[in-house]
Amino acid sequence: MKLFLDWSSYQNSGMGDAYADIPKNGGDFAKAVAVCIGSRQCEQGDKGVMCPSFKATGNPALSPGGRVKFLKAALNSSDEKALLDPELAEAMNLCVSCKGCKRECENEVDMALIKAEYLAQRRKSRELSLRHTLWAHLPKLLAWPLVRPLLALRNRHAWLARIGERLLGIAADSPLPVPSEYGSKEKPATGIAFDNRSTAPAREVVLFVDTFNRHFNSDVAEAATNLLNAAGYSVHIAGPDDNRTTALCCGRTYFANGMIDRARSEAARLLQALQPHIDAGRWVIGLEPSCILSLRDEYLQLGLGEAANKLAARVLLLEEFIAKEQTAKRWPLAFKAEGGRALVHGHCHQKAVGAMKAMRKVLKTVDGLDFELIESSCCGMAGHFGFEAEHYAASQAMAELALFPALRAEPHAAIIANGFSCQQQIANGGFGKPEHIAKILYAAAIRHGLYSNAGAAMQQQL
Repeated sequence: MKLFLDWSSYQNSGMGDAYADIPKNGGDFAKAVAVCIGSRQCEQGDKGVMCPSFKATGNPALSPGGRVKFLKAALNSSDEKALLDPELAEAMNLCVSCKGCKRECENEVDMALIKAEYLAQRRKSRELSLRHTLWAHLPKLLAWPLVRPLLALRNRHAWLARIGERLLGIAADSPLPVPSEYGSKEKPATGIAFDNRSTAPAREVVLFVDTFNRHFNSDVAEAATNLLNAAGYSVHIAGPDDNRTTALCCGRTYFANGMIDRARSEAARLLQALQPHIDAGRWVIGLEPSCILSLRDEYLQLGLGEAANKLAARVLLLEEFIAKEQTAKRWPLAFKAEGGRALVHGHCHQKAVGAMKAMRKVLKTVDGLDFELIESSCCGMAGHFGFEAEHYAASQAMAELALFPALRAEPHAAIIANGFSCQQQIANGGFGKPEHIAKILYAAAIRHGLYSNAGAAMQQQL
């Protein structure tokens, strides 16, 4: 079996253990599957992220342990098409790649990574559907001028949404996000003029503006840029390399649809563009958890060499960077909120890498902000999962486990959520559009009086 990802870190897993039950096919990938010891910890319905599909259904076959059983059977089979087994396909399709098992399983079963390899293996025998091809190429499609009016038209007319469901399997009941005018014009994120009264010396950082914030939430990128500028940082916007005009992308949409070679190509292009900044010792700061954490996780399995390791060591989410600078007493800005209550929903990947600690720490420094982190699993959107007709009900069931009830319990509270998918699920559920922490902190810095009239104008926009 030719493997698409680098599984060499598992080469010694289970060796010498008579009970490891390593499948006979699949090499180091099989060893990664076999790290599951069948403890059934993934079948717990209490706190934590793992496992949203099991929590929503109560079906053990839809837990990481259940998926491992199907995978072992397929990898032990002499039939090359065993990975196409319908029961295995159903179990893997309902994995939302939340990465909860990697953090919460005692043996750190990485089902999200296993699913990526599984999808790539399936593609050898069965090509992607048109729908999944569209999801995979989304970063490229969003650059097309007609995409924005077409999506807006689809959302406005129910009959078009129904046609889309019949032809492509995209749930008619789920509104699709529409790119902003700003994003559709590929305008780079730049700072708004303001009076920077910080006395901190200029320091250089890199802001990686991902596909989703570039096209859908450009105001988040602007807020982050201005916030960092105000704190005394000179911000480089990670852009295309000198030979291509296509915007940089982490490649996650390809990765999530089993197109590993395309994901690797995008990752290599991003690495090349960021290499000078990494060599100069600059931090790379990101806004979208699923994208920026790919640079710290999935990139290490793409066979990109030492450059990927060096990048992973210099990549932080915005809140992680601010928390780090606050701890080192290098962050000069103070924050003041208008008051009131806020509920915070963390993206699954933030929770999986422990990044919610940084979010809590930074929000605690906002004077007057009364906030609470919602104890929940996956919101259920999970990239394109919640937009798919056959998964729409499961997506809603995941949201109803804890997230939606928490939001209903406090209808007047503001909502903070960094993940683009999470924002869509919450907004589509009728709870209003959540704000990214970048906008919350930028507005709070303005309220603390660090800006001139230009900053006050921005505060009104927020």
